[in-house]
Amino acid sequence: MFNIHDLTRNEFMLTGPFARQGYDWWWHSFTGVSRETGKERTFFIEFFVCNPALAESEPVFGSRDGKRKPSYLMVKAGAWGEDAVQIHRFFSLKEAEIRGKAPFHVRAGNCFVSDTELRGSVHVTPEEAEAHPEYMCGAGDMSWDLYLKKEIAYNVGYGAGKLFRSLQAFEMYWHAEGMKTAFSGAVVFNGEVYRVSPDTCCGYSDKNWGSNFTSPWLWLSSGSLYDAETGARLANSAFDIGGGCPKVFGVSLPRKLLSAFYIEGEEFEFNFSKFWNPAFTRFSCEETEDEIIWRVMQETNTAVVKVRITCPKKEMLLINYESPDGRKRHNRLWNGGTGKGTILLYRRTSSGLTPQGAIRADHVGCEYGEYC
Repeated sequence: MFNIHDLTRNEFMLTGPFARQGYDWWWHSFTGVSRETGKERTFFIEFFVCNPALAESEPVFGSRDGKRKPSYLMVKAGAWGEDAVQIHRFFSLKEAEIRGKAPFHVRAGNCFVSDTELRGSVHVTPEEAEAHPEYMCGAGDMSWDLYLKKEIAYNVGYGAGKLFRSLQAFEMYWHAEGMKTAFSGAVVFNGEVYRVSPDTCCGYSDKNWGSNFTSPWLWLSSGSLYDAETGARLANSAFDIGGGCPKVFGVSLPRKLLSAFYIEGEEFEFNFSKFWNPAFTRFSCEETEDEIIWRVMQETNTAVVKVRITCPKKEMLLINYESPDGRKRHNRLWNGGTGKGTILLYRRTSSGLTPQGAIRADHVGCEYGEYC
């Protein structure tokens, strides 16, 4: 089973060596509806903590030669669509309040995140964005006041359990406390008010932490799923795929993914770390002139899944992070929230593969990049 909620995995993880070279982030994405026009817009909000042991009175930005490590709380917010944008606000970690143990929270200025609440604002002018390339962002204005209810979890198992967390064995950890999350409240984006409702928000929340990022880096997720034959909405369903090239105790495990498909109460998991039912994985990501295309095939002793997702490049952005060592290795990390595609699930039986139905997915969170 993977739908196991565990708030201890959402705790602040930057202790020991990770405090001097490590990051910890809480990610949220969801859809709102314009109060004025009735049109949808998909948003993201992230609280990103980097190198707390190196905190100074002002945010510290890394140097690309690796001689200076960054230290800050970055609040990243923005929207996907034809004018996709990421907007960053930085705080010194000396002015941030972090409750590390469950239930966690992070507060700085008017920005606040916990397992149940999300509040704050970001504002960057075009002149500021141009004058400060270290901000790694575009221009815009966004504020939010939201409540969260995390309904379906993806708990990856012992790989992110207490023992491996204490050993800091992995370079990058992942936990999705809310791979299906109900958001309620409002967002104001560039002066336009958007209502966010539990039934239509297509919400998602997870966290990552570690000492560095993975390359390749792949993520696909959606809680907006439908029976491809009947068109019926699968209201109690979500899927999540993440990974690329995990490292454990410095050893690379190339082209590995962790995947969970929760379909109306039935669980299908493809997890390379579960040796009693290991997953064999093939995946690719193709960039054409107009779109990004993901293809994933995974199989275990009990099930097979085939996934194909596409997202228009004009609705995506190249999302920016600097590594905890100060270098910026991901310079072409495609990130979107308006992907669409299909999922084919099969059960493996003694007589062969038994189809479990075709699923249509939209509002897919999607990401892919390799170091360049």
